[in-house]
Amino acid sequence: MTKLADIVTKVRSKNAGPFWLTIDIFCGSSDVFRRVCGGVSSEIVANAMGADLSDLKRFEIADLNVVKFSLPRPHIQGTALDRDMHGASFASILAEMEIGAP
Repeated sequence: MTKLADIVTKVRSKNAGPFWLTIDIFCGSSDVFRRVCGGVSSEIVANAMGADLSDLKRFEIADLNVVKFSLPRPHIQGTALDRDMHGASFASILAEMEIGAP
């Protein structure tokens, strides 16, 4: 099996306000984009992020070869329980996910 980070250009996460995170998967080519769209399901992402599937938003932007997920932060930004003020560490969770062969 191959890790997502091994086939894409970049996986990036960041705040989308104090209550939401956004995770972008930059695929680099249409072939990789199709592979990611077919191999990374919303259910897998929700489970990996500890989020409810009904709260997860998925965007497939073919013109840019980008797959984007938005989801509620586990803790409001800046509160005592928040371990990542900028939301940057969440990308590694998806980057390390295994994706099957095309």
